[in-house]
Amino acid sequence: MNRMDPATEDFVAHRNLLFTVAYELLGSAADAEDVLQETWLKWVGVDLGTVRDRRAYLIRIVTRQALMRLRTLGRRKESYVGPWLPEPLLTTPDVAEDVELAESVSMAMLLVLETLTPAERAVFVLREVFALGYDEIAEAVDKSQAAVRQIAHRARSHVAARRPRAGVSQAEIRDALDAFRRAAETGDLQGLLAVLAPDAVFLSDGGGVVEALLEPLVGAERIAPLAVALSRFGAGALQPAHVNGHPALVLRVDGGIDAVITVRVEGGLIRGVYAVRNPEKLSRVYEETPVSR
Repeated sequence: MNRMDPATEDFVAHRNLLFTVAYELLGSAADAEDVLQETWLKWVGVDLGTVRDRRAYLIRIVTRQALMRLRTLGRRKESYVGPWLPEPLLTTPDVAEDVELAESVSMAMLLVLETLTPAERAVFVLREVFALGYDEIAEAVDKSQAAVRQIAHRARSHVAARRPRAGVSQAEIRDALDAFRRAAETGDLQGLLAVLAPDAVFLSDGGGVVEALLEPLVGAERIAPLAVALSRFGAGALQPAHVNGHPALVLRVDGGIDAVITVRVEGGLIRGVYAVRNPEKLSRVYEETPVSR
């Protein structure tokens, strides 16, 4: 059996971690995979004898590549048709055991990260999720440690004001989703109003490829009738799944995946409903994607 060379061995050992870093910075699995390819091409040219911490060095490369790609992604988002939602990932249930990792890849948190500048996003993710030192982060984002500390403070304050409420259990999310699914499949309008917070927000991402709302829909009374329309697909069309580290629903129509629905739950009520319908963003819900830190 041929043994892998040291560079390949290190890259393979950290691949899931590197994908997770890139995905959290970009919100796009397709772009994260491209970044991994670029990272590999950079990594094979490195003299490993000069590298003190190979994990940190690989994270540095992937961060720099992701920051460059963020510019391109930003231009794509500016011309995107309707709301832009992160690309959903089918994840293994054990991701939930690492509460911080599960929160960091949740749809709700990724939407919060979208409101940060690229530098703030990179510093926040590397510090708060992957626990890199300020010296390592400074190398990755090409700034001084003093600047990185200021950026980290600013990013933490920004995220703290917008992040989903902590302490919501997987069981609480699952219960709310089950109630939503039963009410939607049976056309129970009152049942939907009972599980949706009065000020709930619904976002749908069709990317101009399939039908979706072009603006956020606010208010349970406006969202519930839309969800009732799902009853036309019949019982069993909405199937439980584990997406981005949390319970979710997958809408299957004619044997294919039509939409992925994730939610933000607070106080037992659904405050955010995120429906991804753009078929270009659904390739990662047919099989599980490993994420790690």
